[in-house]
Amino acid sequence: MIAFEGPVLVTGTDTGVGKTVATAALAAYLMRQGRSVEVVKIAQTGDDDDAAEVTRLSGAPARALAAYPDPLAPFAAARRSGLPLLDLHEVAETILDLKSEVVLLEGAGGLLVQLGAGGWTARDLAVELGCPAVVVARAGLGTLNHTALTLEALSRRGIDASVLIGSWPLEPGLAEYENLKDLPGRRIGWIPAGAAALAPEVFRLSSSEWFDLEGDLGRFAAGD
Repeated sequence: MIAFEGPVLVTGTDTGVGKTVATAALAAYLMRQGRSVEVVKIAQTGDDDDAAEVTRLSGAPARALAAYPDPLAPFAAARRSGLPLLDLHEVAETILDLKSEVVLLEGAGGLLVQLGAGGWTARDLAVELGCPAVVVARAGLGTLNHTALTLEALSRRGIDASVLIGSWPLEPGLAEYENLKDLPGRRIGWIPAGAAALAPEVFRLSSSEWFDLEGDLGRFAAGD
């Protein structure tokens, strides 16, 4: 399993896979283990405020390094707005200056979405920082291919990674259970669908049930 020490990238197989709630859940879980945790949203686009949502759910301090008004990939959103693009080395220095034991870095969209000047990606930031990654994946059809491609892209750059299911349905079907048997990578957890609607106190307490940072959550693959 990956080590939760220093910066850890939280990326996804696609947009809308549950990265923000997964980041909040991880932060809440680690804080319940007595760790100091800080969250950085690398770039925020559109009207959402992912950093505020992470803080609301988990209680962890969180901030975005840049925000762009259009709901697009950060590189395109910055271009349209005329606002400055993020510089990879400056972002890395900012993150390395943080003092918390664990710094969770939430990406935008999938792993290879362009985030800043020169088209750098979340994968480039992980390489720059020498940090591992958590890949947030879907539970249903299509997840096997998307997850395998994301893990391969990380592996090619020497980035250690584990997999987290971002939204496990309340009534999983055949596809979800079969995907659990075949989903590539080492699984560290699953977030139940609708978790963001829980009261923050309940969300934080429940996070202890959603992670197994040492094992492989085999009981879920068995349909329990």
